[in-house]
Amino acid sequence: MDKTVILERFSELMEQLASQAIDDQVLAWIEQLDRQQDEFGFDPFGFQPGFLKYVIPFGQWLYRSYFRTQVFGIENLSDGPVLVVANHSGQIPLDGFVIVGSAILSRTPPRLLRSMVEKWVPDLPFVSFFLARCGQVVGTPENCVLLLSRGEGILVFPEGVRGISKTFDRRYQLEEFGLGFMRLALETGTPIVPLAVIGAEEQAPSFVNARKLARLVGAPSFPITPTFPWLGLAGLFPYPVRYRLHYGTPMRFEGDPDDEDRVLKEKVEIVRQAVQDLVNQGLEKRRAIFW
Repeated sequence: MDKTVILERFSELMEQLASQAIDDQVLAWIEQLDRQQDEFGFDPFGFQPGFLKYVIPFGQWLYRSYFRTQVFGIENLSDGPVLVVANHSGQIPLDGFVIVGSAILSRTPPRLLRSMVEKWVPDLPFVSFFLARCGQVVGTPENCVLLLSRGEGILVFPEGVRGISKTFDRRYQLEEFGLGFMRLALETGTPIVPLAVIGAEEQAPSFVNARKLARLVGAPSFPITPTFPWLGLAGLFPYPVRYRLHYGTPMRFEGDPDDEDRVLKEKVEIVRQAVQDLVNQGLEKRRAIFW
């Protein structure tokens, strides 16, 4: 059988499976996004809304069945340009996956949050293609300004690698925030929505970050967990913790984006404290890790 025919039939099968697995509201939203792209179905960053049909069924299972995600304050995620600023943890960036899922699966109407990925990600085979097709973007200031000018929502983890590679003894203690998101908010007049992620710290608890091994393999960190590296990459597969997301009240700031770091740090610390307060409140309300 001709390869083209095989691919067409496979695509038709995937379309049928997606139609059965995805909520009608989400399917309608994907089709609406499709109509907003260029003649080939892409936006300037390589995002292809139709590709989400193949990703969402698995993401929906992970979000609703495996992590059993609970979302609070999703009404604070309004339409229009917005910067969602969240704590970062878990050794592998599934927290970003869950947050993006919350905006699609728990919000009415759905909306897409564009995660800012590290600048070295485009060098990774397959991963860079996959993330771009799903709408994730390399986190340069130019890309962010363009996205916000198009009315998009951007997900930011100001702790960066420092946050995701925390050891278990520092769980839910926020690392220092970078300043880039505040410069961006001031330059574009974009509101900031603080967000607390509860659960990711326990999905793959790291007791030691073997920095020498990390440098040896060229990785940002090398966590030692109860199962990694003893079980290979499978050892990083997350435990079935329950994710809880707490969206806070939108925050607006005024000032010069080119102010000295000292001035910007004062504003950044206000946001950092808002996220930490949401984290603390979420931990107080949580009764168990796995349910």
